[in-house]
Amino acid sequence: MGVPAHIRDGIVVGFATGVFAVGFGVLATTNGLSVAQTSVMSLLIFTGASQFAAVGVIAAGGSAGTAVSTALLLAARNGFYGITMSRLIRGSLPKRIVAAHVTIDESTGMAMAQTDPAKREGAFWAAGLGVFVFWNLGTLLGALAGDVIGDPERWGIDAAFPAGFIALMVPALKQRPGLLAAAAGGAIALVTIPLTRPGVPIILASIGAVIALVVAGPLDELSTPEDDAS
Repeated sequence: MGVPAHIRDGIVVGFATGVFAVGFGVLATTNGLSVAQTSVMSLLIFTGASQFAAVGVIAAGGSAGTAVSTALLLAARNGFYGITMSRLIRGSLPKRIVAAHVTIDESTGMAMAQTDPAKREGAFWAAGLGVFVFWNLGTLLGALAGDVIGDPERWGIDAAFPAGFIALMVPALKQRPGLLAAAAGGAIALVTIPLTRPGVPIILASIGAVIALVVAGPLDELSTPEDDAS
């Protein structure tokens, strides 16, 4: 028997994300972070949008405090994912701690995409662990290559930051709450970019997007096997 499709797809998603992580590694080291700092960020923070945002703020001249605040606000969405995934991932405390760390866009999305309830947890772990492994490998490779590549703008790697946000946003736009949150965040960013310091528009846009999401209602939640059987 071959590898089940939902497991294979999770691994493929992990590999694709790892390729994207190379760009993050390059951007981080060419904007002042060491290879060690860049790698530790990916190991411990492990949320691509937040990491790109923090490096983007620093690259634009923002303060470390603004960079951290921006990263934390963007990472808050994983808490919403955790509420949904807690209904699916059961077991010992160590298992749930690891699950919490790999509860990200990709692992949650892969789990929610399964029509067979029995495959949801497997898809979650395949994507979550796959992304974790390849993201950290890609980050390390990019960080080590940063000095060789030099200026990321020369190779167009600086475009990875906005492109990554667009890629993460597209699936959520299929649902009304996600569309409203994106519209609110985009409008706030457009208004505040010419009026505030670097990094501040991202913070304000993130707050606005979260508020819009709360008002509009959560994205479609994941049903558990018990719910499907009822």
